[in-house]
Amino acid sequence: MKTICFYFQIHQPFRLKRYRFFDIGADHYYYDDFTNEQIMQRVAACSFLPANQMLLEMIEANKGKFKVAFSISGVALDQLEQYAPEVIESFQALAKTGCVEFLTETSAHSLASIKDEEEFRRQVEEQQKHIQRLFGQKPKTFRNTELIYSDEIGDIVYSLGYKTIITDGAKAVLGWKSPNFVYHSATNSNLKLLLKNNKLSDDMSFRFSNYDWSEYPLVADKFIDWIAQTPEGEQVINLFMNYETFGNLQPQESGIFEFMKALPYFAAQRGIEFLTPSEVALKLKSVGELSVPNPISWADEENDLSAWMGNDLQREALDKLYSVSERIHLCKDRRLLQDWKYLQISDHFFYMSTKQFTDGGLYKYFSPYDSPFDAFTNYMNVLADFLDRLEAQFPSDVDNEELNSLLTTIENQEKTIEKLEKELKKAQKPAAEKKTAEKKEAAAAKKTTKKTAKKAE
Repeated sequence: MKTICFYFQIHQPFRLKRYRFFDIGADHYYYDDFTNEQIMQRVAACSFLPANQMLLEMIEANKGKFKVAFSISGVALDQLEQYAPEVIESFQALAKTGCVEFLTETSAHSLASIKDEEEFRRQVEEQQKHIQRLFGQKPKTFRNTELIYSDEIGDIVYSLGYKTIITDGAKAVLGWKSPNFVYHSATNSNLKLLLKNNKLSDDMSFRFSNYDWSEYPLVADKFIDWIAQTPEGEQVINLFMNYETFGNLQPQESGIFEFMKALPYFAAQRGIEFLTPSEVALKLKSVGELSVPNPISWADEENDLSAWMGNDLQREALDKLYSVSERIHLCKDRRLLQDWKYLQISDHFFYMSTKQFTDGGLYKYFSPYDSPFDAFTNYMNVLADFLDRLEAQFPSDVDNEELNSLLTTIENQEKTIEKLEKELKKAQKPAAEKKTAEKKEAAAAKKTTKKTAKKAE
């Protein structure tokens, strides 16, 4: 029996406002709240809410046999909770069906897995807690930012308790192999890999409403036929895509919702089932190892990191940001930590890309800037202010070891003071109780005296 595994990504960045050189030191708030709220509410209305209602109806109509998975970035969850809480409620309704799996990723949708292992671990753990709090699930499957994966990243993720990772079925890694199997890491046979079927996923998410496409129009029975006609031994078709495919990337009038609703009917006719990633990993055995020495992603034709680290502007911005990671890990300032998180969002570096070939239009479509250099300048102005604030709290002329020792001393002193205050209160309690008792006795005696005097009169 063949299996379809649907996974949807949801991510929206905190976009930066126009931040000029003269704002450095004068304005410590960096975000374009109006644009962020406007975009999130628009996408929620045209995509997330109707798509969630569609999935809920599909699950109910198919008596639990239709299943999907989501990975919602931490920064997207922050915005949904702030700007569109009704979307969170609709996801909670989906979670209660038992047919929807929520995956873990980095809370900041960041490149920390490439730049800072300690930060990467912290963000994964933070995101896991966020998912548990909102949806009552402890995630079993991991997906990294933009499906970035390598053997080294896999080992770190496994050490965090995950035994399944989803990533891209990049040709450079697969070679002659098919993405329609479960594989395992070359460095850890216990870590299973589920790979995106790029052609079929992109047929839905990018080509569905393209009138110039040779297969247009794409209808549900034809799509299921393509899946059924894959070689007999191939186990699973992983359809990984942006959730905004429904209603935003592919508008409602294109027929994408009707197409999706019809898939379970035609799949059942051909004996094809739907499973979540963790169910696939549990049910299907690995057919062999997959070696990924260099990081891959699901971006562009190259499936590498060039979308975020392909030019000097991007690398300079990233290096400057992560140069203070050791120092920020000592910080307890809530505002600084929040800005640190939001400044790591991968989109900031995506906007700096100078790639203008096959994917150039995509970069321009998503970027709010006039040019990559404009994106770089705006980001570096914000970063300069952020670094100044960090410097004010943690001077760079004090080395990290000395600073850590000082902070530890201060923290220990605070704990000692707190302990002594508790002991003092404990010691003062009997005296306070005795004083209260004496007051009560005096009051009672006074009352008795008054009564006696009244009787004597």
